Amino acid sequence: MTIVTFPRHRRRVVAICAATVVLHFVTINWVSGRIGAVEHEAGAETDVIKADLRLAPPPPPAPEVKAEAPPPKPKPRKAPKPPKPAAPPPETVAAVTDPAAVEAQAAAPSEPDATAAASQPDAAPAPAAVESTQPAPEAPAQAEAQARWKVALPPSAKFEFDVKRKDADGTNWSGSANIAWQQDGARYKATQDVGVSIVFARINLLQVSSEGTINESGIAPTTFNEKRRNRSATATHFNQQDKKITFSANERAIALMAGAQDRATVLFQLAGIGRADVNQYGKDMDILVGEDRDAVVYRFQLVGEEEIETKMGKLVTWHLARPPKPGSYNARLDIWLAPSQEWYPVQIRNTEGNGAVTTQTVTSIIK
Repeated sequence: MTIVTFPRHRRRVVAICAATVVLHFVTINWVSGRIGAVEHEAGAETDVIKADLRLAPPPPPAPEVKAEAPPPKPKPRKAPKPPKPAAPPPETVAAVTDPAAVEAQAAAPSEPDATAAASQPDAAPAPAAVESTQPAPEAPAQAEAQARWKVALPPSAKFEFDVKRKDADGTNWSGSANIAWQQDGARYKATQDVGVSIVFARINLLQVSSEGTINESGIAPTTFNEKRRNRSATATHFNQQDKKITFSANERAIALMAGAQDRATVLFQLAGIGRADVNQYGKDMDILVGEDRDAVVYRFQLVGEEEIETKMGKLVTWHLARPPKPGSYNARLDIWLAPSQEWYPVQIRNTEGNGAVTTQTVTSIIK
């Protein structure tokens, strides 16, 4: 057997290498142990989170609210003694009666006023839609219950009017009207003629006439005639002795009241009331007006003093109005009377229920 031997300097190199390897191994183990210890300590500090949960304390009890005592009831006061009734005013020349009794006897349907006649030339004016009511029984005692006024009728004259009409659909028409008033203190006659102009022709739409007497109540009609375009003529009779108003168009009879008028004379009756005493306009004026088929109470009210423009110049007037009355008539009638012109009617306007408006304005007065 042969034993191999290394030289001495090689044995020294081998020993140094072995020592170096051992030293590195020991160093690495020591460093690894230190790093693990640090990580373990850091993890122990960061991984564990402690939290203590505590219940919130209960809210303090609400303070008790003491109910306030109701205020004491006020002691009842003694009712004041009613004032003594005032003494009734002394009787005046114009006797005033109950309007309800007047309306009960004459509340009946009416057709559009004569002042609304300037309508379309190819169709007759349509009557206003009103409710029909049964007239009250005829009674002469109740007929005398109509209010009376002092009346000073204006002198005779002839009038010409310019007519402007605007239909409900906006269509405009123009025409003219003529009114004649004649009276001699005992009898009277009134006529009215209304028409529209088309190119060079004039078409008559309405013709009315009234005749009768003059008494202490003013105008007392006897016969009222009316003729509308495309309609038959009608006659209304005022029987002053039997106190009845009758009609050729039907068999109705209405109790005739003192001061009753027709559509042609009511304008001049109002003028006579103003001429006698303008203060009479200060209260509502109820006038029974006979028409072509019925009679109804017109209630006129004073609107005020107004200045209007006419072809005769500016005229100061008293404006009277008859507003619509449910159950009787649905049209409004406005009348302007000129004190400087014997209280003649110088402007007349009829506003129908459908919105159509007809205005007649005076252009000349021949006395």
